[in-house]
Amino acid sequence: MLNNEKVTIGFRQAQQSDIGYLLQLRKATMGEHLIAAGLNLSDQQHLERVSECFADSSIILMNKQPIGLIKLGVSQDKLHIRQLQISPQFQGKGVGGRVLVLVKEKAKELRLPLTLNVLLANPVISLYLRNGFTVTGQNKLEYQMRCEP
Repeated sequence: MLNNEKVTIGFRQAQQSDIGYLLQLRKATMGEHLIAAGLNLSDQQHLERVSECFADSSIILMNKQPIGLIKLGVSQDKLHIRQLQISPQFQGKGVGGRVLVLVKEKAKELRLPLTLNVLLANPVISLYLRNGFTVTGQNKLEYQMRCEP
């Protein structure tokens, strides 16, 4: 777990110069889960997902060092986590929970529910359930989840 007194979590807007990092991060965090879901994506397909809604991408920083990505989409009726990826060496240490607390604060300010989709076989669902999300639907690949402000 993180020692909260010594760790600062922050964000910065993703830049084009981050694309290589984001591709590597996506493959490291999503590769096995996508394969388990029957989706064996090429580098080009991963790049397309990195580039999708790129303006909504923020690099997650721990003590000013990049450790992940969050991509948030704001609409009239929700704040949607398009992607949340934490580098494997920082997973299971409380970072995801800290990021979700900050995103939930943003949703509360906007007076919007927070939503996301997660692959059925991705164990990160337990993080979302611990942080107040409920499953609101499901398709053949993923759960739809929601957290009220």
